[in-house]
Order: sequence, then structure tokens, then C-alpha cells
Amino acid sequence: MRVYRRLQTIKAITFDLDDTLYDNRPVIARLESELTQWMTEHHPIFISRPLSWWKAFKQELAAKEPTLTHNVSLWRYEQLRRGLTQVGYSLEQALQAANDAMEVVSYWRSQFDVPKSSHDVLKELSEKYPLVAITNGNVNVDTIGLSGYFQAVFKSGFDGLAKPFPDLFAKAQKKLNLQSKHILHVGDALYSDVEGAKRAGFQACWINLTGTSLIHQPKATLLPDLEIEDISELRSLL
Repeated sequence: MRVYRRLQTIKAITFDLDDTLYDNRPVIARLESELTQWMTEHHPIFISRPLSWWKAFKQELAAKEPTLTHNVSLWRYEQLRRGLTQVGYSLEQALQAANDAMEVVSYWRSQFDVPKSSHDVLKELSEKYPLVAITNGNVNVDTIGLSGYFQAVFKSGFDGLAKPFPDLFAKAQKKLNLQSKHILHVGDALYSDVEGAKRAGFQACWINLTGTSLIHQPKATLLPDLEIEDISELRSLL
């Protein structure tokens, strides 16, 4: 653990989820694969365009309507709904296909096991501190077995704009009923987590999963209070 600032008394902890408590990359890779397979089987018109076209179309939507990126489920739904009309479906067909596809997305998004190390640390921390999760993603915390550790879970799109915007941090602070300086936020992203937390008045713990130096990180615009390389290092707060 590296300490960059003298810590204020910590009275509660907020956690990012994806890539902080588990590796989210294989989860999304599998989701994309399963969704493509399902679309190919049930809506073959989907593969009339290469996957690169679908990815580019999704980014085009974000460029035209930036607010979509604050709700990743809605963003994907609109990619499918509008994309299918682009390749030949009627609006009614596209609506039905997109709704059905999102059930597939919802299922595979939360089909993985959180590492035991994360469970163990969260259990120990939750016995001393109130914990809240704030995420820009759409994982189902009940399905992955984490809901029991958190007093609340706030998600972008549903509960406000995505981190680093202050919405989710403000909701967490209100739920915890504490001064922001007494809340420590833990996350892997220097921009959305560290910068967002610091601008909201929280203390920030960066979990550096790549082991690279902070000074070599182009997104390191604000210094975290703590830096760790493994979630187990948070036991020192006990």
C-alpha cells in the first residue's frame, strides 16, 4: 500500500464493482460471444453486417447522443434496435428482437464467480464499516452474490450520470449520512473513480491492477490518497 496523503478518519467505504472486485474483461468477452451466437441463430439479418459495423454504429450513437453512455443497458438496446432497422427490420421486428436480446445480455452479464478473496475482504470490512457500491456498469449484484455486503448499490443511468460526474457519489454520501471527507472510495479507474471521488470530496484508493507506475498513467490528473495492488491490502484499514 502506498499512502500519498495523510488520511482523514474513515467511517465508510464505497466500491466500484467491475475490474475492482473481479476481472470484468472475460465477462464482457463471453457476453459478446453469446449475444452474437444468439442473434445469428434467432435473427440472421444481424450478420448481414460484420461485427466491426455494429461496434462502429454503437460509437456513432454515442457521438450523436452522449447521454446514452451513462446507461450502458439503454445504449446497447438502442444499438440493437436502431441497427436492426438499418439492416432491414421493420420497427416492430426491431423492437421485439432488441427486447429479447437484452434478456440474453442481462443473463450473461452476471454469469461469473466473484473471487473468494473479494468476498472475504468485503465480509471483514462490512463488519466494521458501512459499505456502498457505485458502478457505471449493469451487473446484477444479487446474482453474483455481493448484495449482502452493501447497504446500497447505485448505478449510472438509473441513479444519475456516470462517474466521474458527482451524481452517484452524492447519493452514496446521502445514504451514508456522513461528511464526504470521511468516505473512502475504492476503484480501478483513475478518471471515473479517483478523479470522480476526489472532486466529490471523498478520499480515494486506486487499485492498480497492472502494476504500472502512477506517473506513467496519462489519466492520473488527480492524486489518489492510497494506492493498492490487491484488494486484500484493504485489511490494513481494520
